Amino acid sequence: MSRITIPAAENTFEAAKPLLDAVQKQLGIVPNLMKLLGQSPAALEGYLSLNGALAKASLNVALRERIALTIAEFNGCDYCLSAHDYLGRNVARIHDTEIAAARDARSEDARTEAALQFALRVAQTRGQVSDAELASLRLAGFDQAAVLEIVVTVALNILTNYVNNVAHTDIDFPLVQAKAA
Repeated sequence: MSRITIPAAENTFEAAKPLLDAVQKQLGIVPNLMKLLGQSPAALEGYLSLNGALAKASLNVALRERIALTIAEFNGCDYCLSAHDYLGRNVARIHDTEIAAARDARSEDARTEAALQFALRVAQTRGQVSDAELASLRLAGFDQAAVLEIVVTVALNILTNYVNNVAHTDIDFPLVQAKAA
């Protein structure tokens, strides 16, 4: 059960309602994470703005979903694992074996694996990656903009992992649990 109240629609702050309506229009549902963030319209707006900006970046949705799975597994966030497993399968159309591999920062595609390994190192080292790790990512074909987008994607996912881990957000997707919670 969530440790921070997820408000019913009639109890949502007025400032959050247009943001949640936009989520409803885009996704067809309002996930509990969004409802939870609606407790602070500023937090919800910040999350939605950054997420929207990354959707326009050079990293495709499949890679962003794989990074989300890698980071959710690293942080033991069952909510985010459940959400990104669902989104990976149903939006990004990632195959089951690649979903499972992404949780371990792996992929059958060497370029994708390089991005996932780098994303994991960013989380593990709190951004203090080595010159060699950065060079390895660049050798895999990622330019400076993509490097920054990977780092920001990691940060966005750490944000949601932490919010959900603190709140124990009620999971409203098919349940996926972290391997080592």
